[in-house]
Amino acid sequence: MQELGFTCLAGEAYLDRHTEGAYLSDLLSDVMGKAAAGMLWITSQVHRNIVAVASLKELSAIIVVNERQVEPEVLAHAEEEGVVILSSGKPAFETAGMLYNYLREVERW
Repeated sequence: MQELGFTCLAGEAYLDRHTEGAYLSDLLSDVMGKAAAGMLWITSQVHRNIVAVASLKELSAIIVVNERQVEPEVLAHAEEEGVVILSSGKPAFETAGMLYNYLREVERW
């Protein structure tokens, strides 16, 4: 994911997880109902509950967009739960497009 300019903020030990596509939403209930295990979650949310949702849904990683800052306690919680949090300086739309092209290119799904 470094090829896309993402920065790993938490869970670096788990960056080798298989990815089954991505889901883009800022509504936790939407992610709970629609995202599937193995997906990347693109969001601008940065509060503690994103870690719980990602862990429960067994998501590959959370990608926080728009250069949003994640608080150290959220990152520490992600480390404890084995959740990868990546940061993208781009808007959600651009991040999703880059990710789509990258995943198609490497034939991961």
